Amino acid sequence: MTELRTPQPLPYHNVANFKFVYPTLSRRSKGISIGVNLNPDKVCNFDCIYCQVDRRSEAETKFVELDRLLTELDTMLTEVETGHIFEEGRFADTPADRRRVNDIAFAGEGEPTTYKNFDQIVEAVANLKRRHGLDHVKMVLITNASMFHRPVVQRGLEIFDANHGEIWAKLEAGTEAYFKLVDRTVIPFQQILDNILAAAKIRPLVIQALFMRVHGEPPPAEEIAAWCGRLRDIVQGGGKLKLVQVYTVARRPAEDFVAPLTNPELEEIARQVRELGLSAEIYGST
Repeated sequence: MTELRTPQPLPYHNVANFKFVYPTLSRRSKGISIGVNLNPDKVCNFDCIYCQVDRRSEAETKFVELDRLLTELDTMLTEVETGHIFEEGRFADTPADRRRVNDIAFAGEGEPTTYKNFDQIVEAVANLKRRHGLDHVKMVLITNASMFHRPVVQRGLEIFDANHGEIWAKLEAGTEAYFKLVDRTVIPFQQILDNILAAAKIRPLVIQALFMRVHGEPPPAEEIAAWCGRLRDIVQGGGKLKLVQVYTVARRPAEDFVAPLTNPELEEIARQVRELGLSAEIYGST
C-alpha cells in the first residue's frame, strides 16, 4: 500500500490557486464533482475537436506533486462537507439536494491514465476518501480508454473497483475515419475498441459519447448506426455496459467549426441505443 501522510488543509481562499483539484456542479454527476487533474501540462494523446482546452498555451506545471494534490483534495472535501463552499461565490445558488460531494473524478486537461504513477495516485486518493468517511462517494475515471492495456492502469482500475469506482470510457465513433476526424490521434481505433471490451468484461462501464455538428453538419446517420454496432459488439463479446451517456458541446470548444446538437437530435441517438437493450441518458448544451 502507498504510504499516505496526513495532509494539512489549506485556507479556503487559496482554492482559486489550486493546481490539481477543482470543484464543479456537474450536469452528469447531479452534485458537486471534485475534479482531480493529473495533466496540468495540458498534454493529451488525443486532440479532440470539441475540447475546450487550448493546447497552444504553455502550462506552468510539468508534473504532479502528490503531497500538494492530497492537501488540495483534503481542503476541498472539508469545504464541501462543512458547507463553506456554498456560502458565497459561484456555488451560492446550488440547490439543496446537490450540496454534497457526489464524486471524485479523475479528469482535467488531458488523459489521466497516461500519468506514469497512475495507480499510486488513485490509491492515495482512495485512502484520503476513506479517512473522510466517504466510502459511499464514487470515484470516477473519465478516460479515452487508450491506456487500459498497461499494467499500471489495470492496477489503477482494480483500485477503482474496490472503492465504489466507475469507469467512464469515451466511445463516440463507429468508423476509423470518424474517429480520426473527431479525436485526432495516432492511436488506432481498434486499440480503443479492444481496451473497452477487455475492461468491460471485468466491470460494467459507462460509455460517454459526445456528438456535435462539424462544419454545420450533424453526424451522418450511417455513422450513428456504425457506433451502435460497436456498442452491440461490446455486449455480444461479453462486455457489460451500465449506461450510455449521449451528450453534446456545453462549453465553447477550441475549434470554431464545432457546434452543439439539439436535444431532439440527442434523444434520437439515445433511442437507437435503447433499442439495443441498453440504458441511455442525454445531456444537452444547457
